[in-house]
Amino acid sequence: MYTLKIRRVGNSLGVTLPKEALQKLRVKEGDNVFVTETSSGVQLTAYNPDFERAMEAYRKVSTKYRNALHELAK
Repeated sequence: MYTLKIRRVGNSLGVTLPKEALQKLRVKEGDNVFVTETSSGVQLTAYNPDFERAMEAYRKVSTKYRNALHELAK
């Protein structure tokens, strides 16, 4: 667990993540992180839940429409 202090960054507020937390998230300067509300609070992750939903939808139709997707890729 990390204790982070909220600081002023220009006209906004922000936190600085310790090196160990950045390594666990596998992120570096310029990368995006996502804050997701969960039943137990909020979660900070480098995982994009919207992208995962889109990929799941693709997986459902990719085998059924394989030939059509192949033609569209041309």
